Amino acid sequence: MKQRETNPFYYSDDNKRYQTLAYANRRRFGGKVQKAALDGGFSCPNRDGTCGMGGCVFCSGGSGYFTNGKLSILTQLEAEIARIEKKEKNVRVIAYFQAGTNTYAPVDILKARFEPVLRHPKVCGLSIATRADALPPDVLDYLEALADRCDLTVELGLQTVHDETARRINRGHDFQTFLTGYRALKARGIRVCVHLICGLPGETLAEMRTSAQVLGRLCPDGVKIHLLHVIQGTTLAHWYRTGTYIPMTREMYVDAVLCQLEQLPPETVIERLTGDGDKHTLLAPEWSKDKRRILGEIDKALYERNTYQGRLFLASEADPKQQRIDE
Repeated sequence: MKQRETNPFYYSDDNKRYQTLAYANRRRFGGKVQKAALDGGFSCPNRDGTCGMGGCVFCSGGSGYFTNGKLSILTQLEAEIARIEKKEKNVRVIAYFQAGTNTYAPVDILKARFEPVLRHPKVCGLSIATRADALPPDVLDYLEALADRCDLTVELGLQTVHDETARRINRGHDFQTFLTGYRALKARGIRVCVHLICGLPGETLAEMRTSAQVLGRLCPDGVKIHLLHVIQGTTLAHWYRTGTYIPMTREMYVDAVLCQLEQLPPETVIERLTGDGDKHTLLAPEWSKDKRRILGEIDKALYERNTYQGRLFLASEADPKQQRIDE
């Protein structure tokens, strides 16, 4: 039986009912690629007092669990390539500046971090994680120039469209700030991947669905959906230990992911459906360590409920009362 007869989702060549990063990369790069996680030594405006102190309540220092900022950028890159090639030889890599806010520095410092990795023969692209409030005009100009020279993705942490939640988690900026940064990047033709987090303190399933719905109308190039992890040493860890915060169950998370996938455009690449917490410092939820099971249950639920990425986005687009945010 042909794939299209068993799977109603168009952007798939297997059983997936959402557009996976592997599927997109095969068409984007002509083959398999892996991400090499790097720490460029960048700080964050929400940690140094520029817009806040201490960072978001879930942050334990900038998502650098799998990087080593004590090493030079090229040493980190070589170590990551060696790690990747233990599993598969001759795989090209995307240099992924993951830790911290990776546009939060003068342009000359950004160039000193980014330019050397672009000259490495195994690097086929660059991914830069940042915040929407760390995109001044000169940085935007440099990113635009980079996008003309290489395959560039800028990853923007949105997490939620709800300003009340953003204040609760000490996000340091509101949704309008995100919109300004997002639109500035898209106006320069830069590919953007947006992060959402499920299970933020106080948020309901309906609010998580709304975040995806609002984001979907922006038609982002990529989206990463994360589970909120409770990591030792964070404000969230204190809330968890005192019973103020209760993590999602696996069943709740699967429901939330399906609700969000249904609202996102089918053309958007789903670059992640659950994140990896540092297993040495992860407090909860314990079930999140079994990533394969989570992904399997998402696939199973999509099939059993006969739904797929973009199902409700397509329905809303058919309603003339529903307008995309950027129109």
